[in-house]
Amino acid sequence: MLELVLNMGDRMMVIHPSVLFDSNGWVLVDTGMPGSSAQINKLVQEAGISEDAPRVILLTHQDIDHIGGLPGYLIEDNERLPVYAHEEDKGAIDGAEPMIKVSPERRANLLAAMPEPVRAAFEKTFIRPEQANVSRTFADGERLPYGGGLVVIHTPGHTPGHVCLYHEASKTLLAGDALVVVDGELSGPNSANTPNMPEALNSLGKLKAYDIETVVCYHGGLYRGEANKRIAELYQPL
Repeated sequence: MLELVLNMGDRMMVIHPSVLFDSNGWVLVDTGMPGSSAQINKLVQEAGISEDAPRVILLTHQDIDHIGGLPGYLIEDNERLPVYAHEEDKGAIDGAEPMIKVSPERRANLLAAMPEPVRAAFEKTFIRPEQANVSRTFADGERLPYGGGLVVIHTPGHTPGHVCLYHEASKTLLAGDALVVVDGELSGPNSANTPNMPEALNSLGKLKAYDIETVVCYHGGLYRGEANKRIAELYQPL
């Protein structure tokens, strides 16, 4: 788990992309806000993991703070870098459909706040894309070979294509925004940023099938304890 501290002008944002690595290289789960790639790479290098580019990028969903750093990895030298996402969010990540939480006004404000090189890369990737950004979609229950093995768990609600990733070897759930940690407590997704909260809480029922010892939340960081018990408390069936 990385800790990225971003200056958002009127506030500081702390987010937690994740890195998995083995002898074949490292895998990045979510890419931060626009312009975050350099900071992510620096943290990976400081951790002694690698100075190379990631071998693959896995995106938990379409939100700007998860996909915004993607242009920094889709440079010419990395044009074949595999990028995974769920089919339901692929269109928004590819720039073929609007991001469901980014209005035209918000997008204009975001663009205006970006330094010129970051803005140009963002526009080329998400507004006037020359090609699809997502090279492969993953499906609910699919097993990925990265970091010793990951299971894809489709958990819609926060976005239609939101997924969690379960790392079997360490019994760790990479929760994306399906869960957050607030004041040390594991909670459901932020309701203000979750268009379909009932569906999001219902999706937590899928996590009962997994033995979870650690949860990595993009917002809030690590949670350890009786994770399955707490998730069961949060689960609300439709």
